[in-house]
Amino acid sequence: MFFPKTRTLVCIGALLLPSLVGAQYQMVKEYMGQNFFDDWDFYDNFDNLTNGDVNYLSAKDASSQQLAFINDAGRAVMKVDNSSTLKFPNKRNSVRIASKSKYTIGSLWIADMTHVPFGCSVWPAWWSSAPTWPDGGEIDTFEGVNQVTMNQMGIHSSPGCIHSNTSVQSSTLINSTDCSIFANQNEGCIITNPTTKSYGAEFANAGGGVWVTEFAVKGISIWFFTRASMPDALQGNASTIDTAALGIPVANWPADGCSPPDFFEPQSLIFDITLCGDYAGNSNSFFQTCSGVCYQDWVLGSPSNYDNAFFEVNYVRVYGEPGELTVIGSSDALHSYTAETSLRMISVIAGLVTLLYMFL
Repeated sequence: MFFPKTRTLVCIGALLLPSLVGAQYQMVKEYMGQNFFDDWDFYDNFDNLTNGDVNYLSAKDASSQQLAFINDAGRAVMKVDNSSTLKFPNKRNSVRIASKSKYTIGSLWIADMTHVPFGCSVWPAWWSSAPTWPDGGEIDTFEGVNQVTMNQMGIHSSPGCIHSNTSVQSSTLINSTDCSIFANQNEGCIITNPTTKSYGAEFANAGGGVWVTEFAVKGISIWFFTRASMPDALQGNASTIDTAALGIPVANWPADGCSPPDFFEPQSLIFDITLCGDYAGNSNSFFQTCSGVCYQDWVLGSPSNYDNAFFEVNYVRVYGEPGELTVIGSSDALHSYTAETSLRMISVIAGLVTLLYMFL
């Protein structure tokens, strides 16, 4: 997840893009239809990662409150409560889920969505993480806040991982190149998708789209396709994928600057929607596209503020390299993920050391 500072986009000039060597993958897992939610863990507690103004619900409560369900079109829906009127200091109910399985280097996952959450105070993400964060790394395939119009992609890691080569990607909007959680307030190595059809209302109006995330020894890559531009390789229920058929990725973090075996461990896939918090509620971010006070005017405001705060997902499919172990164990990623906890503990310890020094 991205933690904010005042951002500067660096636009790299148009380049003749080299080809990315393709790889073949076979399907190992599909999350789809009536069984979509069977193999996910629901985190049922407050937002311990980003200080958001939400309460995440258990699977039972999310289902009974219609915040996680399969709609009449057979799609999985995850949403923020848009029917309750709240009073201070209450928080709004929402959903955060993580795949029970973790996926190793040498895997690829595809998410086909028709709608993503958006609106003032809204902070959604489709991402992955290892339980030993930051040592195990994090990959953000989809993320944004408030009324932004373009998707933000990124990776976060322990120190030493950098975005060293931007020549094998189509996006020229480079936000930051140091992936360390200790650099730039944990901004990570961020790349913005230049199309406004990758986020918000335009994404939905275009019929949604598909994200492909490759987690490989050679590096990490993300492709995005609108419904109209989806290649033949992604049409239908493809049991195999050859990335050579996908063209140039919109974002690529090659191994020469950040070798995945050195910085990443098996990843659990995660959907979540939080509100306000460290990014969406940060004044540098909030006032770029919204007005008022994030919590008082939006979270406590009309529940209709959240009519568009939902994911609608056709499927998630995971692929692995032929003959390789791709799926491992059951994951406790949501419960053992201690990113923010670790950072806050570092801050607390630093503060205590400073106070101790003052009194000595």
